[in-house]
Amino acid sequence: MDQVVTAISEAFRWLEKEIFTVGETAITYGSIFRFVAIIIAALIISRVVQQALQRYTDFRNTMAPSSVYALKRITHYIILLVGFMVAISSIGIDMTKFAIFASALGVGVGFGLQNLISNFTSGIMLLFEKTLKVGDFVELESGVTGEVKEINIRSTIITTNDNIDIIVPNSEFVSGRVTNWTMRDTYRRIKVPFGVAYGTDKELVKRAVLEAADRVPHTLTDTSHRPPQVWLVEFGESSLNFELVVWLRPDAVNRPGAVQAAFLWEIHTALIENNIQIPFPQRDLHIKSWQADGTIRTLQGKDSASAPEPEPEPERPSKNDAAEEF
Repeated sequence: MDQVVTAISEAFRWLEKEIFTVGETAITYGSIFRFVAIIIAALIISRVVQQALQRYTDFRNTMAPSSVYALKRITHYIILLVGFMVAISSIGIDMTKFAIFASALGVGVGFGLQNLISNFTSGIMLLFEKTLKVGDFVELESGVTGEVKEINIRSTIITTNDNIDIIVPNSEFVSGRVTNWTMRDTYRRIKVPFGVAYGTDKELVKRAVLEAADRVPHTLTDTSHRPPQVWLVEFGESSLNFELVVWLRPDAVNRPGAVQAAFLWEIHTALIENNIQIPFPQRDLHIKSWQADGTIRTLQGKDSASAPEPEPEPERPSKNDAAEEF
């Protein structure tokens, strides 16, 4: 029993052993242990509170997932800040002196941490303004497109349709131009261009392409939005240029490449089924050559801008791969 008491007393003496001093405050092993223990407790409390908020919002079902995410992140930052201040006080450091030290340190390293502070401030602004939320599909000024997965202290994680995670500094969303495809509404309209040969019946083109749009599962059938349309937009050099103007279902907005490919596939199939010619640019060729007697012979190979003879109608493909891309 005496050995246990002796070991405990030795442990307490070790915990009270001074390591260094900060001003008039002696830093011991015990104070460091208290500091670490309080920080760990703050992390645990933050996790518990976030789980409780998630369960509460799931039960009430009155808040959007993006608002719940913002509330959880802000709560996490507040709990960590309070825990850090309590941990500093438990060591015995005067908070007023610590504030003076922190301000002096901030002046010294402010230039080095300028980007970090800018990104942190931008992240807080994004959480409060709600112009960018988790789940939004965005396009950056650099051309990067993808879905917002996380908004962290320094950066935001965007996942592209190729399942590539891109880490973007928060300041880029505040200072740069960002296109948010799903900020207020998940419905979106696209225009799919195509061309047919001159002399083709416009009504036949319209009927065939609208039937093609109906076969694509991405086409929105909601009557509150306009139905698919076919616009004649240009008299091209070799073709009549049209656009299929169609509204998309909400679950297809995040897949622009696959959606475009799906409509082009069905349009091509519909044009072939209706014997509508798809032209390509052609030129008139004039060749001049000298004859043996010194005269000039002109050879003309003239080809009109119309399309070649129609191809035989193939069997309809059994599968449109892009239409199944989600």
